[in-house]
Amino acid sequence: MKKVLVTGADGFIGSHLTEMLLQKDYYVKALSQYNSFNNWGWLEDIPKNNNLEVISGDIRDSHFCKEITKNIDIIFHLAALIAIPYSYVAPDSYIDTNIKGTLNICQAAKENNVKRLVHTSTSEVYGTAKYVPIDEKHPKQAQSPYSASKIGADAIALSFFNSFNLPITIARPFNTYGPRQSARAIIPSIISQIASGLKTIKVGDLRPTRDFNFVKDTCKGFIELAECEEAIGMEVNISSNYEISMKDTLNLIKDIMKSDVKFITENERLRPHNSEVFRLWGDNNLIKKLTNFKPDFNLEQGLTETIEWFTKSENIIKYKTDIYNV
Repeated sequence: MKKVLVTGADGFIGSHLTEMLLQKDYYVKALSQYNSFNNWGWLEDIPKNNNLEVISGDIRDSHFCKEITKNIDIIFHLAALIAIPYSYVAPDSYIDTNIKGTLNICQAAKENNVKRLVHTSTSEVYGTAKYVPIDEKHPKQAQSPYSASKIGADAIALSFFNSFNLPITIARPFNTYGPRQSARAIIPSIISQIASGLKTIKVGDLRPTRDFNFVKDTCKGFIELAECEEAIGMEVNISSNYEISMKDTLNLIKDIMKSDVKFITENERLRPHNSEVFRLWGDNNLIKKLTNFKPDFNLEQGLTETIEWFTKSENIIKYKTDIYNV
């Protein structure tokens, strides 16, 4: 039985990845960020499993990282600060967590001879598309402190492959959505507000396009890359190879939920012009060439499952639909 460490396991994608790994009979050490309430985030929703070990701590502590990576076969490094608007407010914290935290994980993996490390990047490192679909050779553009921190984290990870032959793969998911996603993201924000009965919803710019990926497809991509020797040392997109505008996405949600809600653009929710990423459409040919990856969900199927989850009373109650999350 392979023993894996998932950092950021208490988060949206991390909790789904943890579940999928358990289903595939991995032993999972799941890292939840330490807090005095001993709350494990979305790991609280995962049924008790003898192959699941939850630990609490912080990737910003190098000594802690060395301890938790001992006797680990594969690391899935997902722990990061991810909210773009909050990176305008607190950029220093993004450097500490995303860059220094990644350095700590890479150094610990090197010292403990971890067999594989899958580091999580983001499509935001590409910025607004210079050409589409965006392949892995597309230039990086730091259009927010968040994307700058992820570009730096990716570079640190790749430097450990080039300098020390650390068996690392950069997994670069495009816009992932699904059950448990934070309300700071547009899809859960809209679903939860419609479900709460609002008739008008304030939004930001609805012109940008995104390549949306259902969370189960993203997690499948992570695991297939971890099991692929040819992916070592590579940056690999996990995407659907399809783009849709924010406006059309919101109207699709509206149709599925049979709602007559009206969307109102609010200046407070607009990104600074040079920081807005106006077009993301990911080329997924490389991951399909390397692995058996193929998305199982189209957007309507994924949204339907996401809406079903959010509209359950025990789930919607966890979201503050009247507060604008940055």
